[in-house]
Amino acid sequence: MKLPIYMDCHSTTQVDPRVLEGMLPYFTERFGNAASKSHSFGWKAEEAVEEAREEVARLIGATAREIVWTSGATESDNLAVKGVARFHAAKGRHLVTTAIEHKAVLDPMAALAREGFEVTVLPVSREGLVDPEAVRAAIRPDTVLVSVMHANNEVGTVLPVEEIGRITREKGVLFHTDAVQSLGRIPFDVEAASADLVSLSAHKMYGPKGVGALYVRRRPRARLLGQIDGGGHERGYRSGTLNVPGIVGFGRAAALAREEMPAEAPRILALRERLRRAILAGLDRVTVNGSLERRLPGNLNLSFAHVEGEALMIAMRDVAVSSGSACTSASLEPSYVLRAMGVSDELAHSSIRFGLGRFNTEEEVDHAARLVVEKATKLREMSPHTATSTQ
Repeated sequence: MKLPIYMDCHSTTQVDPRVLEGMLPYFTERFGNAASKSHSFGWKAEEAVEEAREEVARLIGATAREIVWTSGATESDNLAVKGVARFHAAKGRHLVTTAIEHKAVLDPMAALAREGFEVTVLPVSREGLVDPEAVRAAIRPDTVLVSVMHANNEVGTVLPVEEIGRITREKGVLFHTDAVQSLGRIPFDVEAASADLVSLSAHKMYGPKGVGALYVRRRPRARLLGQIDGGGHERGYRSGTLNVPGIVGFGRAAALAREEMPAEAPRILALRERLRRAILAGLDRVTVNGSLERRLPGNLNLSFAHVEGEALMIAMRDVAVSSGSACTSASLEPSYVLRAMGVSDELAHSSIRFGLGRFNTEEEVDHAARLVVEKATKLREMSPHTATSTQ
């Protein structure tokens, strides 16, 4: 077993060696611009881009013409949210989302609010779930977009997008879902979700960073305004020279996910449960944040009473994880996702997110669990709260 151990797969993943192998020729001998139509270098690049488009589409039950390449999930979210809102502004200026969306959705929503749009932010349950009926109740005659993520990046909760999609379709409102965390980890189908726009990213599923996609439904057609002008690439939705090696990598990662997910997801779930059971057996006053029933296989978000998450993370520096606090220049803020779920600031500060993936082993899980138990016990012994606590 090699140290350090990587368990932060919701942040990013290692590029699968098979993905890298497929990408390498497109940096060197097949380096053409996919928009160059007058010679074989451009033709080969365009052919590779279209093959990758097919693979990504196939993974989500879409057609290739519905896939628009972007630089990543943040751009995809911005294109979906701002693109739809601005296109349909004459029809209505009301948007609906949830309190636990990624900042790549919440920040564009806030920017649109400054432009005069009205945004309804729906609350979530203690498990991080939004009630589909709350979505129905929030939709008004002037609502143009509902944006609800498929799976949460912090607590791994899988939201009821199929029920929400049925409601938005019935109401004639466009539905966007950020499927970045679920793509390649659990099945996702655009038809089952009745999704009109779906944000996707390669680097959360063993592909390269800096490449993403936006699914844009053709029937019934989702209409939106491009946000980057300059040449009309990607059918006018997204101008700019395509990142051919990255796109090839995304296509290869999608093909591998489609082939290997049926076996990989149960294996990763077994590793997560092994980790959860070992930690809970060795420590008391540990809370699982989010739903255990509706959850990504590799996600484990735990709060350790009377232990600072940042301190625990530093103490177990041989294991790469993330904490439920975000460093800002002025203070250490507890996670807004955990806060929205009703987790106290104290417990939110004590939370750690483990993200297990394709390359983790049982040996690594056992080592990480031992380390967590040992370091959390030590930190509690040093904590002034522990001696007086009755929890």
